[in-house]
Amino acid sequence: MGTAAWSAGASPCYAARMTDRERAWVGAGLGAAARAALHDGLAPSALWSLLLDVFARRAAARAPADLLRQWERDGFVQPAALEQRTLVELDGHLLAAAPDFEALELSPLAPLGACAAVGPTSQHKIVSALRGTEVVSDPTNVLALECARRLRADAAQVVRLATCHRCVRAQPFPKQRGFAPHFRLFALASAARERADHAFTLAALGEHIAVHLAALARLERHGYAFPERRLVILANAARAPLADRLAATVGGVAVERGGLEHPYYDGIRFQISARDPAGTPIPLIDGGPFDWLGRLTSNRRLVLVASGMGAQLAATRFRN
Repeated sequence: MGTAAWSAGASPCYAARMTDRERAWVGAGLGAAARAALHDGLAPSALWSLLLDVFARRAAARAPADLLRQWERDGFVQPAALEQRTLVELDGHLLAAAPDFEALELSPLAPLGACAAVGPTSQHKIVSALRGTEVVSDPTNVLALECARRLRADAAQVVRLATCHRCVRAQPFPKQRGFAPHFRLFALASAARERADHAFTLAALGEHIAVHLAALARLERHGYAFPERRLVILANAARAPLADRLAATVGGVAVERGGLEHPYYDGIRFQISARDPAGTPIPLIDGGPFDWLGRLTSNRRLVLVASGMGAQLAATRFRN
């Protein structure tokens, strides 16, 4: 995907899965029996123990000079380009713009497959870890898990969650200022049982757009500028009437409508962009409904709306 997906996190790691033939080199030094055992023959606990031993031996073999060389060249481990006080202040403003959302501090890790198991996502674009985990690449997927847990306990409630989180993605990124393998995202998730005429989805989409616009307005009072804001609402044919209803409810920003072909979203996607000081239009915010709760809970009446803002990109490109 393009800039919006990278900056906002709505569809971080979507990519066609590589075939076994294309990745044959990965296990070229292993026999068929060993590959089969690693892929699915070993019980998870046995596999994690094996991999822990492998990495312990690899770590023990590293010299201090190896660590310094990696620190100097590896973008995954280098500090963020922005000073931490700037990011802490930014988080405060973004969360203040979402007072009706419960703010969660997420773990740096998520269950293995948190993205790939519910969406068209390649695990090769995610930093997989040990003990059945992966490094969080998109907080919206993790918020979806928490929404599913709460709705399984009480399907009558409405869940609204927000977080600011540092994400890591193992995919190529634009060679532009503000883009890096790890970066800060502001994410929202709303979940509930759908109401008649898609009333919950419509209300949640409108609420997310309003929160993101309020966040931009709040930042503009604290040293940022987001000129020429533009909201684009995309929908497939089945969701076009709902998208038209959504567009009619939004105020305070120029709204455009268009078609949606991307399979990541459940029929509707919204994007909010602004022009940076150089005059470049930058997609900052991305969101829409997803079918993940139905997959996680086997209850297709439960719906999720999630969205994200490229917070670190905003601080890099739009701060005066």
